[in-house]
Amino acid sequence: MADSLGQNWKNRDFTLSSVSDLSSSDVSSPGIARFTSDALQIHPESPQIPLNFDLRTAQILKLGPVQSLCITEGSDDGKSGSYSTGVNIQFKNEEDCAAFHSAVQQWIKENNVQGNLPNGTLTTSKSKFDEKIEPSSAKMYFHYYGQLLHQQNMLQDYVRTGTYYAAVIENRADFTGRVVVDVGAGSGILSLFAAQAGAKHVYAVEASEMAEYARKLIAGNPKLAQRITVIKGRVEDVELPEKADILISEPMGTLLVNERMLESYVIARDRFLTPTGKMFPGVGRIHMAPFTDEYLFIEIANKALFWQQQNYYGVDLTPLHGTAFQGYFSQPVVDAFDPRLLIAPPMFHVLDFGKMKEEELYEIDIPLKFIASVGTRVHGLACWFDVLFNGSTVQRWLTTAPGSPTTHWYQLRCVLSQPIYVMAGQEITGRLHLIAHNAQSYTIYLTLSAKMWGPGAEQGGILQTSSCKLDLKEPYYRMSQPQAYPLAQDQQTQPLVQTQDIHIQSQELEEPEIMQQLSPNSCAQIDSLMQKI
Repeated sequence: MADSLGQNWKNRDFTLSSVSDLSSSDVSSPGIARFTSDALQIHPESPQIPLNFDLRTAQILKLGPVQSLCITEGSDDGKSGSYSTGVNIQFKNEEDCAAFHSAVQQWIKENNVQGNLPNGTLTTSKSKFDEKIEPSSAKMYFHYYGQLLHQQNMLQDYVRTGTYYAAVIENRADFTGRVVVDVGAGSGILSLFAAQAGAKHVYAVEASEMAEYARKLIAGNPKLAQRITVIKGRVEDVELPEKADILISEPMGTLLVNERMLESYVIARDRFLTPTGKMFPGVGRIHMAPFTDEYLFIEIANKALFWQQQNYYGVDLTPLHGTAFQGYFSQPVVDAFDPRLLIAPPMFHVLDFGKMKEEELYEIDIPLKFIASVGTRVHGLACWFDVLFNGSTVQRWLTTAPGSPTTHWYQLRCVLSQPIYVMAGQEITGRLHLIAHNAQSYTIYLTLSAKMWGPGAEQGGILQTSSCKLDLKEPYYRMSQPQAYPLAQDQQTQPLVQTQDIHIQSQELEEPEIMQQLSPNSCAQIDSLMQKI
């Protein structure tokens, strides 16, 4: 079929609805694409100077159903992989575009061009993304982000969107006259921010159907659109005509790493970014602290009470109660909680996007060590994250910390099915172990232990240990407002995390306020419930 579409390339003109030069801010104009025995010629109406592309060295990249990119090798400095001419061409319909690319392949075949992939196509071999991610997960992932309602949800997160806007605009010096790649561009909003900040050109790479909406949105902002090219495809697969000075992206998921887009961000760095280029954001931190929350524990445990029925339409459901109980506790809880539920100062684990290897995200192992500030029952580990935009002018943090303005990421808590008891000053140790799986998420293994304390503690060991296994892919979304806990007379509100502190190697974060000790009544309720399990 491809050959039949392109077999008359020798005497055929392909009508182009627009031709625009990537190196110029000139308005695009209609034109004609024509093949000769030596080259492909692009004839724009204005200026009336044809552009020649030697198909032995040029690349013709299909960016979408009706859009393509023609780039030709050969710069003044003679560096390999650099390009001196690039034009964006758009066809009137998909049929003309398909016929054009078939003609390109036919030209290459007839002229015995060797050594390159057929122009206008992606490699047919399995990409790195396909090797890691199961197809059904990828399909659902790109379907989700291809819908405007989900993009709207993220755009309306004003903490997220406003922080990105401020980080870009306040650091115009990093963007002015620079080439930018927007990794996972979505609606294209970050590309538009980069163009507002004076970027020379922005390549917005988006694999989902949202790429078409991004084109519409960008085209509706013509003063910026002439410096933005939307490329539909995955960063693992697409080719770009030039290296980037800046990567910008919003690759963060729940617990920072969910959805495994950080790996694509690092791959884009290795493929597209110059050695001295910047990444916005450039650093991420996962923060962790033990917490106590009797209300949450009772809520999760009560879900399994359904399975304690011994006469459900004449059926005894109790054989499945234990399995159901553990199943509910295998779900990480996503909600916004009161920071006074934390019972120890938090610690954090740093991910340096500019230096880390992709493989370091396959398995993340974090040793835990805390000092309890109050005597209580520890119900699990609370987690949140922040990322740093380390601009030349302003360094800005985007935080999801409890007590800070709530984002669409909220916070995440891993709840133990068997809580542990601690006293003030007692050491809590453990391990948070994340292992990536092919459903674009992670299995979480958490262990928390209470060590002996007081006189003679150095001769003792672990008093209590509790562990759990959770699937980050299947959280319990508990989108209620944080419980209102009354402040004691000696308590004062303090910021939980100094998000403007850019000394990321330091863990000297301010101590959160601690909730009052729970009443004996609530502890007795839990003990009674646990005896039934």
